[in-house]
Amino acid sequence: MPRAQAKTPFLGADETLIQTSAIFFVRNHNNIIVSMGEKKSLVIVESPAKAKTIAKYLGSGFQVEASIGHIRDLPGGAKEVPAEFKGQPWASLGVNVDEGFEPLYVIPSDKKKHITFLKSALKDAKDLYLATDEDREGEAISWHLKEVLKPKVPVHRMVFHEITKEAIQTALKSTRSIDDGLVKAQETRRILDRLYGYDVSPLLWKKVRPGLSAGRVQSVAVRLIVQRERERMAFRSATYFDLEAVLKTNQAETFTAALVSVNDRKIPAGKDFDPATGRLKDDRLLLLDQAQAAALRDRLQKANFRVVSVEVKPFTEKPKAPFTTSTMQQEANRKLGLTAKDTMRLAQSLYENGYITYMRTDSTTLSKEAVNAARDLVRSQYGMINSASLT
Repeated sequence: MPRAQAKTPFLGADETLIQTSAIFFVRNHNNIIVSMGEKKSLVIVESPAKAKTIAKYLGSGFQVEASIGHIRDLPGGAKEVPAEFKGQPWASLGVNVDEGFEPLYVIPSDKKKHITFLKSALKDAKDLYLATDEDREGEAISWHLKEVLKPKVPVHRMVFHEITKEAIQTALKSTRSIDDGLVKAQETRRILDRLYGYDVSPLLWKKVRPGLSAGRVQSVAVRLIVQRERERMAFRSATYFDLEAVLKTNQAETFTAALVSVNDRKIPAGKDFDPATGRLKDDRLLLLDQAQAAALRDRLQKANFRVVSVEVKPFTEKPKAPFTTSTMQQEANRKLGLTAKDTMRLAQSLYENGYITYMRTDSTTLSKEAVNAARDLVRSQYGMINSASLT
């Protein structure tokens, strides 16, 4: 078969053009041959940072692009409602409440140019991999991408929980179809947000401050706050006294002891009072006033105390479980003073750059790769004997 090699102005100094029949190949300095006419697989993720990281693991046979979040949503205002729906009474909501709560999806103006770019990239692709996150939002983004791009090539749903080479390669081999259940769950949540908050938000802007929003979460939270406030208003305070002594042993060791009972009558605590009346729930308890507590204190100052019994209880302390979304946010706030928004923003960046597993989860399961890495670290630091239990 004839073959010709030539330097061309279209190639780098370290590349050679090779013609085999009607197909052209490029051989670079790494001796890797790539067909110039071969189509690539298009992979779409959510963010540009994630696309950049994943592209390193997939190689030259893939084009990795980002959707940059959602590409479709309910109308954000009257201007975004299509002309044919503007006269409908439900148009401002973007949800047809008269026809089974059917959502009206529109492409925001700032996303139209990007959609055109993705469609152009899809024309030259041999297949499409939708690699958005595996939560409800990610599944919905994949569904919207498929609905808008209308691919005529095979479509694969690619999911992973961490951005490592092994995880990406495994996900590439075990694709699935789009999960309609997750899509409907996200859609339902989005519709509830619109129905239970869209009309309330303007009221908040007038009564509280501009920029606030209300939805399915905020509406319930406000209800809980109102209920709690009513409980506070109905609460009746009560005053009680108890005693606490600092005792010293013959070996000069000190410890604290609290008064539990007097003449077989238990001293009450806060939980023993009715919050609605401020009275004791059990009349058998001994309620001391300030004078009685002071008199008892003076009498006990001269008394000799003795330890009747000592009870020792063994306990086991296990390592803390891996972070879930909520525990990560709580710890970040407690130790670093970060808000939930700042915590998730930083975690998203760490995830997209391959430093942590997916952070929006209630699961504490660790990946096989992470467990093996931890075992290797323990073995390298402490030896095989100390880490034998890890195997």
